[in-house]
Amino acid sequence: MGNSKMNARERIDYLFDDHSFVEVGGYVSARNTDYNLGAKKVEGDGVITGYGVINDRMVYVYSQDASALGGSVGEMHAKKIASLYDLAMKTGAPVIGMLDCAGLRLQEATDALHAFGTIPQISAVFGMCGGGSAVMSAMSDFTLMEKENGSLFINSPNALAGNEESRQNTAGAQFQSEQAGNVDFVCETE
Repeated sequence: MGNSKMNARERIDYLFDDHSFVEVGGYVSARNTDYNLGAKKVEGDGVITGYGVINDRMVYVYSQDASALGGSVGEMHAKKIASLYDLAMKTGAPVIGMLDCAGLRLQEATDALHAFGTIPQISAVFGMCGGGSAVMSAMSDFTLMEKENGSLFINSPNALAGNEESRQNTAGAQFQSEQAGNVDFVCETE
C-alpha cells in the first residue's frame, strides 16, 4: 500500500471480498441550494454507503469521499449513514465508518447535525477528521487511525496557543492514541 492515500472507493474495494460490495444511495445528492451549494452538487453527497462480505461475514460500510465537498457531512450525507444503520440493525451486521472529512457542512447547519444521532461501531481515520466528524470517531466502540495521514481534531491544531507540529502534533495518531485516548489502534498503512 505504501504511504499513498487511497480514495473512498479504493478503501471499500480493499476491505471487502472481491465483487461483494453493493452500493446503496449512490445517486443521492445534496438537497440544499443555499449559500451557492447548488453549483457544487455531487452524486453521493460526499459518502459512499453500502454492504458486502468480509471473510464470509456481512458488513455495512460508509466511506467518506474527501474529493466531494471535502467529504463534509451535510443533511443527505447524514441520512445515507442513518439509513445504513437502519439496514444493519435489521440484519444484526456491524457497520464500519471510514472517516476522511472536513467536518460538518456549516451551510446546512442543523440539518447536517442529524448525522450525529448515529453512532458508528468501528471507525477508521484515514485522513482529516475535523470538527463535528471527530465526535463521530469519539463515539465509536473502536477507532483505528492511520499513522501518517490520519488527523483527528475538534479545532484546528494551529488554533491552540503554542501548539506546533514539530513539538507536539495534537491531531496526530501518536497524541490521539497515547495521550488523549481517542484512538484504540494506530496502523502503519490503511
